[in-house]
Amino acid sequence: MKELTVISGKGGTGKTSIVASLAVLAENKVLVDCDVDAPDLHLIMEPKTVERQIFVGGREVRILPGHCTACGKCEEICQFDAVFFDGPGNGIIPKTFRIDQIACEGCGVCAHFCAEHAIESKDAHSGEWYVSETRYGPMVHARLFPARENTGKLVSTVRKRANQLAKELSLGLILVDGPPGIGCPVISSLSGTDHILIVTEPTLSALHDLRRVHQLATHFGVKCSVCLNKCDLNLEVADEIEAMARREGMPVLARIAYDNVVTEAQVEGKAVVEFSDGAVSKEIKSLWSKLAPIVLG
Repeated sequence: MKELTVISGKGGTGKTSIVASLAVLAENKVLVDCDVDAPDLHLIMEPKTVERQIFVGGREVRILPGHCTACGKCEEICQFDAVFFDGPGNGIIPKTFRIDQIACEGCGVCAHFCAEHAIESKDAHSGEWYVSETRYGPMVHARLFPARENTGKLVSTVRKRANQLAKELSLGLILVDGPPGIGCPVISSLSGTDHILIVTEPTLSALHDLRRVHQLATHFGVKCSVCLNKCDLNLEVADEIEAMARREGMPVLARIAYDNVVTEAQVEGKAVVEFSDGAVSKEIKSLWSKLAPIVLG
């Protein structure tokens, strides 16, 4: 079983559109959307959920107004400025303390030191993850709730379930739509993968982010290939990106021109290669013909 992870270094390069087309072209695979903060592969794949699980990603802390004596100890020791003296009264005192759930890091120090046991700390329901059926095979994906933490843990959970599913169904490829950037969720997406396809675009910010994400991949000892999307927006920067990629040992497997057909396919909820047989589709098919032997051996 092999795992191909598609990442971008930055958002908006067309990574998910490329993944959707690879999902059409590749056989015997499990699809995975690891961009749990802002998932959108489902918009094209139209998954039908067959398994839904709660994700617990930390601790949720709240003050029980009926037990609070407004001693102020919680506010004094909180290192995240998450405690405020504007909670409801309880018939004994006119105001109690409350915890701002967005500012709170769930450390539980306030609950530990509360002499009145007026602070409750419990597992936080931070998101959900799913196993679904799509027209191009099974898909594992997730949704992290706003302002929740442990994105990396949720990505690891999704990848682990995809690995199990691939073994259960005897599928030879795990195709991962990774998150943008180089942060925690990207690290969770890359560790242990077999190959990385970096989708980039001809802008200076994308060139900078390509360098950063390649450094991250090198740290994990994973080989990379490059897909240069929207390559005709700035031919000078496109050539600079390709030259840099080759210097770093990353083959550029495709140069895809900007084309409105990508947007038109998205509006129809389809991958480009199933929507059109034009230049973009032919280039993506060529990309897969070069990438498949690298990934699958």
